[in-house]
Amino acid sequence: MSTEALTLFDVLFRISWSTMFLGMIFFILFGQITVRKLRKNPETKDELGFEFASGWDILNVAGALAMPRWLNRKLKDSHLSFLYANTTILDKNTNRFDRVLAVIFYGLYIYTGLSLILLGLLSVFGLIG
Repeated sequence: MSTEALTLFDVLFRISWSTMFLGMIFFILFGQITVRKLRKNPETKDELGFEFASGWDILNVAGALAMPRWLNRKLKDSHLSFLYANTTILDKNTNRFDRVLAVIFYGLYIYTGLSLILLGLLSVFGLIG
């Protein structure tokens, strides 16, 4: 066992990776609990947004349920609205638990992505580590 002290970078990197692991668990839970139900519903199955890759609709739905309503309205009115899930229909077909699960998952997803990018940039420029 090493007696070497952990650097700030090591601690932040481990926190980010732990958060990513937790986010993966919530990705599976949200996909199996909420998105699976929405895929089976004929009213919602074509309203989950554009799917770049398999499972991308899970991110679309989580983003639509987790983002503030004013941002969803702006996205709905844009030229790229076909990329995003239809929040009006999703609100009618989801419950509070689904929305809380979406906020937790999407928050972990955004935090992990931003923190790992930031740690990588700080490491490359020699500001940390």
